[in-house]
Parts: sequence; structure tokens; C-alpha cells
Amino acid sequence: MSNPAANIPESVAVIGGGRMGAGIAQSFAALGSSVVIAETRDPVGALDRVRTGLQRAAERGKLDDDPDVVAARVSTVDAPGAIPADSTLVVEAVPEDTALKLAVLTDVGGRVKSDTVIASNTSSLPIGELSTATPEPARFLGMHFFNPVPASSLVELVRGKQTAETTIAQATAWVDALGKTAIVVNDSPGFATSRLGVHLGLEAIRMLEEGVADAESIDRAMELGYRHPMGPLRSTDLVGLDIRLAVAEHLAATLGDRFTPPQLLRDKVARGELGRKTGQGFYSWTDGKASR
Repeated sequence: MSNPAANIPESVAVIGGGRMGAGIAQSFAALGSSVVIAETRDPVGALDRVRTGLQRAAERGKLDDDPDVVAARVSTVDAPGAIPADSTLVVEAVPEDTALKLAVLTDVGGRVKSDTVIASNTSSLPIGELSTATPEPARFLGMHFFNPVPASSLVELVRGKQTAETTIAQATAWVDALGKTAIVVNDSPGFATSRLGVHLGLEAIRMLEEGVADAESIDRAMELGYRHPMGPLRSTDLVGLDIRLAVAEHLAATLGDRFTPPQLLRDKVARGELGRKTGQGFYSWTDGKASR
């Protein structure tokens, strides 16, 4: 008989305390892990995001323990190099910038023990390239979580050329323990989810730009016609238009012109209309709810 505790990482370090990082921290803390968030700019905000997420989960009946009990498992440090050296798992969740990620992974790799699993939450950057900053590439992989992390059901595990099968197996067990489903894909531009999701999202933006239909109609076409749980424009608002633009530019550089970002997307990002996190994207957002 399997021991469920064996599939729970004892200690998890999350690098970056934004929406994604806080969601990852919340999920592992709710599982029973001790979690440290490395956040250089706003550690108080990172903890507040975790506490708010836990309270909301409790209100929906999605949390087994008292929110305060779970929140007590989460602490912060002010630099990646200050995370516990004996961390079982480290998840890097900083913005999609290769140089930044390489710097963070170099810092982390020089800190943790040799058998620590290090993962990047990147949605598109090459795992092979990022692995060069780690001392043990066999223990490195992509763990691509989805927003909002606590409520999402998928984690995309990305296997680099040097990633050991034992690392994939361990990460799969952790994803299972989180109550999520893991898919395993090989390292390639955009992996599976971003490549498909961005392509659909960019075409929806082009349709809006060309006046084919309004945002709500385009989204409803996919939600009702193809049973997508969320339309591509609303999804882009949740992901963040700046993130979608960065991923599209990376895919255009690696896969060709079919991923060239529409001007409407560039214009919105330039105006600071980044989606739900700024209150305006393809929809207007108030208290987490979208309206036209």
C-alpha cells in the first residue's frame, strides 16, 4: 500500500511571489509542505496573496485545514540565494525573461543540495538552455502551472534532453498529490500548451482587430461551439497581455511569422492594459469579474 506522505515534498522553495508564485506556494502549503517564497520586491504582498487565496479556497469548501494553519507553513526570504539549502523542490516562477531566469537558477543551484529537484514554471523558454545554469541538469525540468494555480487541473511537465526519468516520475507524483493531472512533453518552443494556446489567442486578437466580432462573441464562439471552458480573449486577460506578447515574440523568433503578435496586442501592452491584473485588457475587470 502506497504512502501518500511519500508524494508530498517536505520543503518547497518558490522563487517569485507574484500571482503564479503565490498560487504555487499556496497549493503546496495546502498539501502539507513547508514553503519558503523568495521575493525581493514585495514579500508582504506575496504572503497576502497566499492568505487571500487560502481564505477564498476555504469559502468554496476547497481547503481541508484552517486557512491560518496552512498560512503558517509559508514564510519568505528576500533573495533566491537565501532559500533553505535542504529544499526538496525549488520552483522558479519569475517573469519570462531568459537572462533573469538564468541568473536566478545560477543563484539557486549554488545554494541547494545535489539531490534537490529544480523546476522552472516557464511557459515557453527552452528547458535545455535554462538547465545550463543548474549544477545537476538531470534534476531539472519544466513544471508549467496554470493560472489560477489552486483551481487549475493541469501541470505541464517539460522534459529536457538531460532530465532524468526519475525526476519526471517524482514530479508526476507530486502533481498527483496536488490533485492535478500531469502531461509530459519534450522540450520544444512553446511546449504543447503555450504553442496551441497562443496560436488560438493571437488569431482571436486578429479577428477583434479586423472587426469580425466583439470580444464576448469571439469568446462565446469557442465556449459554446467548441466547449472551451473559457474563450481565448478572456484567457489572455487572465494570463496577462504582457506575458502573452512575450511568449508570442519568442515563438515568432523560433517558429516563424504565424506567431507574429497583432498590433492591437502591442498597443494594449504599451498602454498598460495588461488584463485582470491592471483592471483592463480585452475586458474591464472589477473585483476579479469581467465586463464589457
